[in-house]
Amino acid sequence: MDGIDNRCPWCLGSQLYKDYHDHEWGRPVREEQKMFEFLILETFQAGLSWITILNKRENFRTAFHNFDIEKVASMDDLDVEELLHNKGIIRNRQKIEAAINNARVLKGLHSKGKRLVDILWRYLDGTPIDNQRREMAEVPAVTELATKISKDLKKIGFKFIGPTTMYAHMQASGMVNDHLVTCPAYSSCLE
Repeated sequence: MDGIDNRCPWCLGSQLYKDYHDHEWGRPVREEQKMFEFLILETFQAGLSWITILNKRENFRTAFHNFDIEKVASMDDLDVEELLHNKGIIRNRQKIEAAINNARVLKGLHSKGKRLVDILWRYLDGTPIDNQRREMAEVPAVTELATKISKDLKKIGFKFIGPTTMYAHMQASGMVNDHLVTCPAYSSCLE
């Protein structure tokens, strides 16, 4: 993305932000492990800046077994205590326990032949919502759909997935295209 920088303005603070914006954010995720990674990272981001999470992402990958759902689901109280001393991640007991809980919920869903990817994309009939945003002021922090999905996920046992976290996840995983229409990444996120 050369020339005048027409990227979404939120990513212009660092090269790490730009790379994430250019290559991941808003691109439809159809792979289960990647969807789980994005969900876990968004839960850890709650109340913090996204750049904080990006700066610690590799540490999260190491700490959570590269987001292998089976391995995370098998983590126990000793693992939680170890993670609470890991300076490379966000050391919040509720968020750590939620990540493990959510992996266990997913493992249970998998045993019934269900996948998170399918559950989430079913809300959209498999097609991303193209919001055609023209300026950042148009981008909400939460939507009715994100609120509904959040409530539904909580009913099946997921934790730490509030409506704002859910909407951020929808943006990151490409369920919604909230790139500004003037952004070079906008059209590459349409399916």
